[in-house]
Amino acid sequence: MKADSRVHVIDDDDASRESLVFLLGSAAIEAIGHASAETFLAALSEADPACVVTDVRMPGMSGIDLLRHLGEIGRPLPVIVMTGHGDVPMAVEALKAGALDFIEKPFEDEHMIGVVRGALEQATARRRQAEDKAAMLARLDTLTTRERQVFDGLVAGNPNKTIAYDLGISPRTVEIYRANVMAKLEAASLSDVIRIAFLAEEANRSI
Repeated sequence: MKADSRVHVIDDDDASRESLVFLLGSAAIEAIGHASAETFLAALSEADPACVVTDVRMPGMSGIDLLRHLGEIGRPLPVIVMTGHGDVPMAVEALKAGALDFIEKPFEDEHMIGVVRGALEQATARRRQAEDKAAMLARLDTLTTRERQVFDGLVAGNPNKTIAYDLGISPRTVEIYRANVMAKLEAASLSDVIRIAFLAEEANRSI
């Protein structure tokens, strides 16, 4: 089973946890049970883009505390929160903290499976988005110094003649560098170039 098809079930009630792990397994979804948020965090792999199904009310770290902690450590995984009938206000708080959805106990099996499948699809999409972003930034690093100067000019909205004047080269030479930039970045249009520039700026701010 692929890592992005793996679900972490967190519930301090042994029977409830084991029952949900069994239910997901019967739907061909790999599930791993954890008796607490702390044991889940200890087992969490950096390479595991899984989703989480957690009870909202647990001893120690609660489901809401877990949500906030995942955000703080830069692991905003899709999280589904399970609640009892009296915990709906807590569920609303969990949604505000970033939960994907909440499900009241007892729940319909098919409903839970459907929500989990949706969360897994989101986990896969997030992973692919992160991989695409990393690939774009890696391509940017392949530009030579002069190509990067032309890239910066394009992002600034300057025409070829202005870039040529600023760099002390001919417009024809700028056209050649521009073609190289587009090819190396695998950019089909100027909007693609600008999007890569935005990604690079965002990455620099996060360092």
